[in-house]
Amino acid sequence: MHEELNRLGLIDDEEMDLDDAALTLALLDHPDTDIAPYHDLLDELELQLDLVGADAGTPAERADALAAVLAGEFGFAGDAETYDDPANADLIRVLDRRRGLPVSLSILWVAMARRLGWRADVLDVPGHVLVVVGAEAAPVIVDPFAGGVRVGAEQLAALVEASAGAGRAVAHVAAMPNRAVLVRLLQNQASRAEQAGKGRRALELYIRMTTMAPAYPHAWWERARLELVDDQIAAARASLGAMLEITRDPDLRRRVITMLDALTS
Repeated sequence: MHEELNRLGLIDDEEMDLDDAALTLALLDHPDTDIAPYHDLLDELELQLDLVGADAGTPAERADALAAVLAGEFGFAGDAETYDDPANADLIRVLDRRRGLPVSLSILWVAMARRLGWRADVLDVPGHVLVVVGAEAAPVIVDPFAGGVRVGAEQLAALVEASAGAGRAVAHVAAMPNRAVLVRLLQNQASRAEQAGKGRRALELYIRMTTMAPAYPHAWWERARLELVDDQIAAARASLGAMLEITRDPDLRRRVITMLDALTS
């Protein structure tokens, strides 16, 4: 399985299938699980979506088909009652429970749409994750956590302002690359692990992030921080060195160099 994780770190972002990649990440925590039934369920979702959405030609019609199948027929919904349960960010457990976080459910929605050749992307909204179906021609934004309800421009602006404060433009909302989506998924798990006092579990998740998405400096910084907490000084130096190689941000580089100097003095 670690070979599969390494493979995810090497392939081009556009070559990633979000559902397969998320299952690969989940399987690291369920090494004895037979993954075939989960692939079968995803194939079943695709088949049913293909039937329901056979005549769906517009983004609005495709968004309706996604909601009818994923939320309606198969019952996938946001877990508002036990939101912080780590299972909500683990695609194997999401498929078992039909419950998840905004990001894990968005992965499912986008992956199913793309299987049919429909344009769909995970949308990075401050404090939330949504899905945009379609591109330039009348795209539709939906909330998989809420069963696929439509999110209009005014609601989107309200979400942004609620998270970032009044005055932030909706233009800051953007479609996420596949790796960024998967990092967001693992970040949810890592944050909850650390909040629960499971620092080594959080460190393992940051190691997965840096393996799968080595060009994301934040994951390297958090990995180094937790390695220092665990008194792994040499490992922390290596993580900071890797971070220094990939970031060109002058402020961030100064921060890393200062930390490296402190570790070698």
